[in-house]
Amino acid sequence: MNLILLFSDDFIDDGKCVRLSGRRFEHVRKVHRVAVGDELCVGLCGGLIGTGRVTVLNEKVLEMNVAFRSYPPLPLPVTLALALPRPIMLKRVLASATSMGVKRIILFHSHRVEKSFWKSPALNEAHIKEQLILGLEQAKDTLLPTVELKPLFKPFVEDDLLAMAKDTLCLVAHPESADPCPSNVAGPVTLVVGPEGGLIPYEIEKLRSLGFLSVHLGKRILRVETAVPALLSKL
Repeated sequence: MNLILLFSDDFIDDGKCVRLSGRRFEHVRKVHRVAVGDELCVGLCGGLIGTGRVTVLNEKVLEMNVAFRSYPPLPLPVTLALALPRPIMLKRVLASATSMGVKRIILFHSHRVEKSFWKSPALNEAHIKEQLILGLEQAKDTLLPTVELKPLFKPFVEDDLLAMAKDTLCLVAHPESADPCPSNVAGPVTLVVGPEGGLIPYEIEKLRSLGFLSVHLGKRILRVETAVPALLSKL
């Protein structure tokens, strides 16, 4: 935890003092091993980053006086549309994409996505938010991404994707593509990443018909959790 993300209900006065308990408190106490008087990096969710000086510490709670003074890192100008992965992989991808600065994530259905994945508790709003927070804490960021669920492929592509991709570089990652993924892109990007096993030909052609360029990362076939950060880093 490189940053302690704070929320409005953490404050116990006029915005200068916070009280922590639960996961964040246990992490700070056991991993950071803080003492009264120590300073920690804190950030207000959706706001500025600053420091918190520990004023109270016992076995149940930690209190800090906080001051905010700097902006979070700039968002990555990438909209990530991701075929819904297996639940355990989804958690890792959400956290890693968030830590890299993605602020809009769309989870969509495709032919090779098991329908049972859409019933997973991992798609619960609270569980998704937990992974996003872990990503922000890692990257010293405070701006939560939005996550949208699109359980039907054709309506998503025909009704939503074209509009959200307007005025962006449109890419779909596909290992059988002829073109390598571009690097150091200057403008905004809409990036589509398929499931394990890839998108089927119909889905690829549907995306190409909308102006998406099919690109690859080389001869190696990567897991989704590896491919996503590799693509984002290259872009």
